[in-house]
Amino acid sequence: MDESTDIQEPTVSEDAERVLVAPEDRAAIRILVVDDEPSILESCETVLGGEGYGCQVERRGEEALRRLKSETYDIVLIDQNMPQVHGLDILAELRKRNQDCLAIVMTGHATTEDGVRAIQAGAWDYLPKPFTATQLLVLIGRAAFTLMRAQKIVQPSQREGVLVERGIPILGVSAGMRDAVAKALKVAPTDASVFITGESGTGKELFAQYIHRESRRSRKPFVAVNCAALPGELLESEMFGHKRGAFTGAIRDKAGLLEVADHGSFFLDELAEMPLAIQAKLLRVLQDGVLRRVGSEKDDAVVDVRFVSATNRDPEEALKEGVLRNDLYYRLRVVPIHLPSLRERPEDIPVLIRHFVDHFWRRHQLPGEEPPRLAGETLEAMIHYQWPGNVRELQNVIENLVVLSDPEEEIPAERLSILDQPPEMSAGNGLGPALDLRMPFHDAKQILVDRFEREYLAHLVSRTGGNMSESARQAGIDRTTLYRLMDKHKLAREAFAS
Repeated sequence: MDESTDIQEPTVSEDAERVLVAPEDRAAIRILVVDDEPSILESCETVLGGEGYGCQVERRGEEALRRLKSETYDIVLIDQNMPQVHGLDILAELRKRNQDCLAIVMTGHATTEDGVRAIQAGAWDYLPKPFTATQLLVLIGRAAFTLMRAQKIVQPSQREGVLVERGIPILGVSAGMRDAVAKALKVAPTDASVFITGESGTGKELFAQYIHRESRRSRKPFVAVNCAALPGELLESEMFGHKRGAFTGAIRDKAGLLEVADHGSFFLDELAEMPLAIQAKLLRVLQDGVLRRVGSEKDDAVVDVRFVSATNRDPEEALKEGVLRNDLYYRLRVVPIHLPSLRERPEDIPVLIRHFVDHFWRRHQLPGEEPPRLAGETLEAMIHYQWPGNVRELQNVIENLVVLSDPEEEIPAERLSILDQPPEMSAGNGLGPALDLRMPFHDAKQILVDRFEREYLAHLVSRTGGNMSESARQAGIDRTTLYRLMDKHKLAREAFAS
């Protein structure tokens, strides 16, 4: 179908339209469609208006800019290639004036490069031409639902401790963790795709589980797939399902995990390890919710899935290496969340230790007995350690210590021989990885000074149980200087309070 032809308007079945908002809510959604093709405008107005949305159309880019200066819209559907005023120029103006509005860019001839460029410029999503009425309504429905959920979000400051209360041990008072938790709290009630980065063991799947629990999909399945754990053929069959006879051993039709996750959340762990052919197939599910089982010659199902993805690799490097598709990455990376490594947040270690000691003592020991505690030098050594396995390694170490300890015992530092690398031998002696000695002198010196200050303060305040007066006395500095240094390194005394 050419760009200039009308949108195909099949009857939209209930099965296909899983994500449309309630009829009474659609009238409140104001949509502006900007395209220089009259047939596209007419079709969009007919389809969207027929579903109850408040839809207006504009053929000229200059007039669209004028409208956006004087009127407010919830969703703006923009043709990327128009004469005189380019679609991305309209998008830029929209971003300046109304950050709450969701922009969807229509790209010609389904060029993924244009779509990626639009998302990088601030578009919420893109819609390749030609498109059907179903594809249009699914995308507009997702956008409308995202807007409505965002209006009902409770601010993170009003929900302190909710992660712990719900039984998910995402703990920490460091700036990096506070930022990650705040983003998770804010995005969870929406339908936006989330992309989590961080080293192995930092808790990426825990964050994905929390986002699912706080979403409208919490009563539906949470399905997790590790893309690195299965060979390509098996991964494709597991995700998309297969038809009988598709390969040796396929003795019956089988639904894939994407169908199992319908109306729920789908967690793609180690996304950069997914074969490119499967990435291309997954892209269609993201675009219109349609999937085809292995060995099938027709579309087998329409699913409504919220995607949360993760990788321990640098995604930008994966893009450069060609192992991760640009169009897939930018569709999945609507809201990026980065989880810092444990060595980057030593002030969180005492918080995590207290939680894991209590947790494993309740699990493994008789009720009524008081748990053991870590000696001061043991805690200091654990803060000093680099934790290459991050929170997962810390959790395993604490479980080992707790299981082998007696009630109320003070655990000595000698027990830490279970660590893969003793604390006194860790990289940089607790001051982080070795420096690149090719760096300029002053840059290298500043990095070492910052590392020393942060490590020294963490050990100091931990020793005194968060007593700032005693910490200042031991350090030989006044309290004002101590507070200034703590603030400089974003260290919170509450993390070390006994």
